[in-house]
Amino acid sequence: MSQLIVRNIEEKVVYKLRALAAKDGVSMEEEHRRVLRRALLDAPSGRKLSFIEFLKTMPNVGDDALFARAHSRHRKVDL
Repeated sequence: MSQLIVRNIEEKVVYKLRALAAKDGVSMEEEHRRVLRRALLDAPSGRKLSFIEFLKTMPNVGDDALFARAHSRHRKVDL
């Protein structure tokens, strides 16, 4: 395996990488590898994502309660 040293990274980038790593429960080094793989290999190669990988790409759009139906309104239905 090769090694890659990246210097002079902005603090915002390091903070975001640290946050992503913590969210995924991996080291910053592993998260860095994942980011590079996604950026350089996944999209251009056409590699299909696993179901779990696909779910992780979906944005968080809010709490599930936001999408709950209101059952308090009843309407008359003629059959």
